[in-house]
Amino acid sequence: MYEPAAPDNGPPDPGSGRRLDLAAGGAALALFAVVASVGACLLSRSPSLHVGWPPLMADWGPHLGPGTPAAVALAALAVGYGPRLADRLPWRAMPWAAWAVAMAWTWSLALVDGWQRGVAGRLTRSGEYLRGVDRFQHFSSTVHDFTGHILINSPDNWGTHIAGHPIGAVLTFVGLDRIGLGGGAWGGVFCITAGSSAVAAALVTLRLLAGEGRARAAAPFLALAPGAVWVGVSADGYFAAVAAWALALLALAATRTRGWTAVAALASGLLLGAAVYLSYGLTLLAIPVLAVLLCTRRVRPLLYVLPACAAVVLVFTLLGFNWWQAYGLLKTRYYQGYGGVRPFAYWVWGNLGTVVAAAGVAATAGLRRVLAAAPAAVRQWRRHADPQAVAAVVLPCAFLLAMLAADLSGMSKAETERIWLPFTLWLPATAALLPARDRRGWLAAQAATALLVNHLLLTDW
Repeated sequence: MYEPAAPDNGPPDPGSGRRLDLAAGGAALALFAVVASVGACLLSRSPSLHVGWPPLMADWGPHLGPGTPAAVALAALAVGYGPRLADRLPWRAMPWAAWAVAMAWTWSLALVDGWQRGVAGRLTRSGEYLRGVDRFQHFSSTVHDFTGHILINSPDNWGTHIAGHPIGAVLTFVGLDRIGLGGGAWGGVFCITAGSSAVAAALVTLRLLAGEGRARAAAPFLALAPGAVWVGVSADGYFAAVAAWALALLALAATRTRGWTAVAALASGLLLGAAVYLSYGLTLLAIPVLAVLLCTRRVRPLLYVLPACAAVVLVFTLLGFNWWQAYGLLKTRYYQGYGGVRPFAYWVWGNLGTVVAAAGVAATAGLRRVLAAAPAAVRQWRRHADPQAVAAVVLPCAFLLAMLAADLSGMSKAETERIWLPFTLWLPATAALLPARDRRGWLAAQAATALLVNHLLLTDW
């Protein structure tokens, strides 16, 4: 049987200490409070923020629902027994168990809003993907004409979400419809099932790169992430899973020298290519991809990854979809709508407030330790020393850098609690660097964050 890891199994931490961890968590809460207060003040003067309860896309509405008992019970069980089970379960069962817990957590949170509002009706509202499925009856011509309907002033313009994403996003739901899984209920089931699998992918990646001890310590935090509020139900949760499995397969290809490494690299390339056709922002996956290659000091997987990515690009191009043209039109469409009105000066900070809500305060405490350990990790990388400790620092830094790039681009003003799920869902894993004696308390804080958000607010996703 696997022996539990030592309480502190992270990289050297010159700034360690419970007080600093608590200060980091407190600073995150303060940031959220400030951006929420400033947002409320701005909203009282002008509707330019275009959200109901800044910085989140939600409305104030305390409520209970059919998912409430299950969510509270699951949170209590996960806090009480999760860390111990994560230490003792055989590794083969770990990713499956974490996926099951994450799925149950996401379902219970979604059902707090009831079946229709929380699940079946999410993807059928105005501007959502399912509103455009019927327009693909003539598949070839619709794909060829897709970019001609992106701008607001174009005839029969696409709804917000279809226009705001590459064609692969809506084609996913067209495909579900073609195999008999059409409609909001099946769409919701698909997004929750696929989206929650990102937890399993993250655990696989962490074990390969940062070691089994850290992966086990991270498992309860990943499974109980507050971001589950938006995984159920938004297509961005599904996008996050595609991205996560692409990185997991890349890590597998980069850390193995025999067997299925070429197959893993090819599969990673196909998923990375698919991700770019699901969301324009997932081009920023280049940063965590580079981080994986830096941690493993291997570039050979790119011999398979890049051709596989190119194959995906070729297929979509032959179908008639021009990614660059569509992105150029999207930038115009973005500023034709709310993007041209929402003030960057607020959202450049407000977006960070949404990260606090989606990643949780335990993630901020873990990130404090990551940043404190960064100088030592750089030295270790140069000396080829302790690659697992280096990966425990480099990976979260890569996701932070990707979000910073998105934030400063000006193309991510609001709604980032769901848009940034491919990056924020990884951040709770940094709680593995916290002392073992403190983890249960931090896990409780994570669960409380999700429960409060979902019960006090009526979120749009």
